[in-house]
Amino acid sequence: MKQEWLNEQHFHTRSEAVSAVFEYIWIFYNRKRIHEANGYLTPEEYYRQHETDLKAA
Repeated sequence: MKQEWLNEQHFHTRSEAVSAVFEYIWIFYNRKRIHEANGYLTPEEYYRQHETDLKAA
């Protein structure tokens, strides 16, 4: 997790912290970072390309 992101956050409860970390991981990290298994594309780029390929077939 990016320490810069965490340093800017201020949580009042543990629940707020858990929700923020969950959102960071599932909405940003897993969708925006490149993956070797996807040919170094982000998951969004990979699925968009795959969808385009299916429509063309």
